[in-house]
Amino acid sequence: MDSNKISVWDIFVRLFHWSLVAAIGFAWWTGEQGGEWMDWHKRCGYAVLGLVVFRLLWGFAGPVYARFSHFVYGIRTTLGYGRSVVKRQDPPYLSHNPLGGWAVLALLLLCALQAGTGLFANDDIFTEGPLVHLVGYDWSTEITRWHKSLFDLLLAVIGLHVAAVLFHQLGRREPLLQGMITGRKPVAGAVDVQPAVTSGTGVWVKGVLLAGLAVLTVWGVINL
Repeated sequence: MDSNKISVWDIFVRLFHWSLVAAIGFAWWTGEQGGEWMDWHKRCGYAVLGLVVFRLLWGFAGPVYARFSHFVYGIRTTLGYGRSVVKRQDPPYLSHNPLGGWAVLALLLLCALQAGTGLFANDDIFTEGPLVHLVGYDWSTEITRWHKSLFDLLLAVIGLHVAAVLFHQLGRREPLLQGMITGRKPVAGAVDVQPAVTSGTGVWVKGVLLAGLAVLTVWGVINL
């Protein structure tokens, strides 16, 4: 075992991350195809919504590095970190750095809004979200416009996220992608090192239960 690395990202954070990448990518593709693919587009939306619900729960109940309290910093700290990036004096973080923490919240919010508006949207042909009956056709048409516009904003934020990852991965030689695959990251110099249990029976039981709760939440919403 490499003593210079420690376990940071638990299996549920990693599964969430790559599942969200797959769900958004497939939702984009099926939305562009239209027609019979729209049923899969809706399923992708349900998956995104469930993943967001799970990540919100895990942000409070998961291991320390997964918790919002660990990586969401105050405005002053975040601005100070931004200045250190400009000066190329920013310290390494095991979890998300201050800017990255706020980016996580922004992405979760946009994913929730994107999937949420999709529940009320329609394509003016034969596909509509499961909650269109709650708002009527006129409001559904308006929400459909929001749904499309929000996706452009979501893509822009995803683009910024990818650019930041590449900056740290290639420019700073920080193994962010490897960390999100193996869960392990170099500890040397990190300023946010905390004792953490990222595996074991307790983590698995809690993760499975919260994943089930997320599924039930989405099922309940789409059946209103």
